[in-house]
Amino acid sequence: MIDITKAEMDIVLRLVKNPEVDYNANSIAKVVGITAMGALKILKRLEQESILKSKKIGKAVIYRVNTENTYARRYVELMLSRESPHANPQVKRWIEELKKIKNADSIILFGSVLEKSNPNDIDVLLITDQKRFPKLQQEIKELNEINIKKIHPMYQTYNDIIKNIKKRDKPLLNAIKGMVIMGEEKFLEIYNESRKE
Repeated sequence: MIDITKAEMDIVLRLVKNPEVDYNANSIAKVVGITAMGALKILKRLEQESILKSKKIGKAVIYRVNTENTYARRYVELMLSRESPHANPQVKRWIEELKKIKNADSIILFGSVLEKSNPNDIDVLLITDQKRFPKLQQEIKELNEINIKKIHPMYQTYNDIIKNIKKRDKPLLNAIKGMVIMGEEKFLEIYNESRKE
């Protein structure tokens, strides 16, 4: 395997965090800031490695993560987990705080905390089930009692998040573009389910 470049990581993360969008080489090149030829080269190589699969729609060739392939799933999970160690110190502080949560299957940090040095609150998407929901609410309440900035939670069950992605719920689509703190495997399952027709 060749070293993973920043452009390659950006492309894979863009594909998995935007399940509502069908990307071809031109459209993904624009959003990650590389040439269309550079994007096509990366997409083709990732397809050869079975990480991505392509589908022809009209004249365009769109790319998706090949979730049926075990190697591809592990590769994408690695890309998702590589984001947090490269975060700035303030974000890392919140990552450590959020890792204390035990009653969520997946935790995604999003919003102003990823862009501003002094956000008003900390936006977090928490994926859990009905049974553990009260315990998760209690965990957030306890974290909010000891932290200066308040955690602003967005709670979703596995089925709710898939339904909301499919109906293009804007706040949720914004949230899943954040940084996956925990539950990369569950996040990839959600991507896979939300892409099914």
